[in-house]
Amino acid sequence: MENIAQLMSEEHKRCDDLFTEVESDVVDKNWEEGSSKYKRFMTSMVAHLASEEEILFPEFEKKTGSSHGPTSVMKMEHEQMRELMTQIQTAFAEKTYDKLAGILETLMMLLQQHNMKEEHMLYPMADEVLGENGPEIAERLKSSIK
Repeated sequence: MENIAQLMSEEHKRCDDLFTEVESDVVDKNWEEGSSKYKRFMTSMVAHLASEEEILFPEFEKKTGSSHGPTSVMKMEHEQMRELMTQIQTAFAEKTYDKLAGILETLMMLLQQHNMKEEHMLYPMADEVLGENGPEIAERLKSSIK
């Protein structure tokens, strides 16, 4: 059975791979294919963020007794990502290469920094704090993102 860190890190990789495909299509100005792949990426990201906010973070906060720790920072970054993802949708609709490339670059940097914090700090902490409940929570997470 997977632990939280393994499962969610693999999910980051899957989303990152989708994002890379989108970037490639944008560079080639393949608007239709890029937009289609972006919709898949966005669907995956929305599910991923929701799984953390609705399952992982509440369990972590309940066990630690605090909602002002690392989960509050992650939630703030999730909101920033959602805003950028909305801007990307608009830029795709406008077919504005420079605007789209810039927003994609910003989102990529945010994702990289965010994923590092989760993969190297939050997820291992969650596995430790949640202890024997961790595998069951990992299964719930897995069901919510697939």
